[in-house]
Amino acid sequence: MVPQSLLGQAPAAIVHTQGGVWVNGYEAKDSSAIFSGDVVETRPGFSANLTLDGSAVLIQAESVTKFQGDWLELDHGIVSVETSKSFQVRVNCIKVVPVANEWTQYEVTHVNGNVQVAAHKLDVNVEIEGAHRKPSVETAGSQGGRVHEGEQRDYDESQLCGAPARPSGAGSALNPKWIAIGAGGAGVLIWILVHGGGGSTPVSPSQP
Repeated sequence: MVPQSLLGQAPAAIVHTQGGVWVNGYEAKDSSAIFSGDVVETRPGFSANLTLDGSAVLIQAESVTKFQGDWLELDHGIVSVETSKSFQVRVNCIKVVPVANEWTQYEVTHVNGNVQVAAHKLDVNVEIEGAHRKPSVETAGSQGGRVHEGEQRDYDESQLCGAPARPSGAGSALNPKWIAIGAGGAGVLIWILVHGGGGSTPVSPSQP
């Protein structure tokens, strides 16, 4: 189902899947088009490949992400990025940015409030936007900075961002800020029901 306001709009990316992947609460077919603001969720045992101009992103199993055009918001799970266009990944106030517009490979993991950034090819910068707390002596070394090729670093989300409680795995209730999604940047709200099966329908805001 596509809102009338999105008809004729060019897709920003394509999701390739062999099942077990949901876009905005609906099961995705292989080669599904997605737009900025769309939520992609992978179920246990399934992954999704996201392709767009100059970048490819592997969204691993049990992950929830929101596509934002030239960056991806990771609610929880693992994403692996290959990019020549400085495609970014953000977790709350933590932003991972390739150092150069050259072919870069990196991985971001967000599980149980811990964020791990691993640089596989070239370096990435980790930037902390509007950090919630000033670093203590013990955590000062985890305040962003550069992750060099072949290295990985861990970050405490609650220490840096003051993060709210988050779901523990795919299929759990989504972060409340993602329940109403502006589909494709068009301002159309889609209320999501996290499915137990393919026959579910979206929750109505007036008839929950």
